[in-house]
This record gives sequence, C-alpha cells and structure tokens, in this order.
Amino acid sequence: MSNPQPGYAERYDNTGYPGALPPVPYVRASLGGRCVAYLFDIAFIFLFTAILATVIAVIGVLTFGFGWTLFAVLPASGILYSAITVGGSRQSTWGMRMLGLRVVAPESGTRVDMLTAAIHALLFYVAISTFLLWCVDVVFGLLRPDRRLGHDVILGLAVVRA
Repeated sequence: MSNPQPGYAERYDNTGYPGALPPVPYVRASLGGRCVAYLFDIAFIFLFTAILATVIAVIGVLTFGFGWTLFAVLPASGILYSAITVGGSRQSTWGMRMLGLRVVAPESGTRVDMLTAAIHALLFYVAISTFLLWCVDVVFGLLRPDRRLGHDVILGLAVVRA
C-alpha cells in the first residue's frame, strides 16, 4: 500500500492507528531508589497532613464546629498528596523529585492524570497495609526486567528516571 499523502509516517505508526506513537524508550528506576523516595515522602506526607489538620481546625472554629467534619479526609492525605504531585506537571512526588524519578505511561511517555495517580497511590497503600500483598508486589517487581511493581502494571504506569 502506498502512502496516501505526505506526512503519513508522522501521523501513523506501523499499526495504522492515527496518532499512535511507538513505545518511548525509558530508563527504569531502581527499586532501591523508589524505596528511598518513599521514605522521604513519608516526611512530606506527615508535614502535608499537619498543615491540612491545622487548616481544618481553623475552618472548624470559623464554622462553629461544622468544618471539623473535614477531619475525615485526613486518612486519605497520602493519596491526596500523590494525586496532586504525581498528577501535576512534574509527574512525581517530592521524594521522587529528590531522586530524579517520575511516573509515566510506558507506551507513550505521557503524563498521568490526577485520578490515575490517586488510584496508583491507593493500590500502593492497600499493598503495604497487608504484608503478604506487599511481598507479592515487591517480588513481582524483582522478577520483571523493567522493575515495575504489581500496582504499576495493573494501571499501566512506570516509574522512570527523569
């Protein structure tokens, strides 16, 4: 089949789908780097939670106690932190930034939206809340050549060097 118009190769890949891009080559992040980034993130999440609790307390005083119902949001502060930072323009939490890591869709290298980042964090926290699930998640990452953990593969994400 001949090319129907100039620029065909720029708009189509070998699958023939418009706008499809070939897989982006990336340098995988090490599991050790991800672990150290999470240790930094624990401190940032603690700080984020403290600031959030202070703001909720002030709102509660200003609304004569009605705002204190927002304290129910505090257990999800780690998920909010990840959704805001990973779903943002830099594609990484502050701990990941310190180690030069970012989260991408490995097929295209595109950014992750906030909802996907929040679900990614939720799956991670579900995995670490149960020792057996956490072990399965880590072993899954150790056995894969690209070092993607189980929750990364489920959502089609990869943590790569920035």
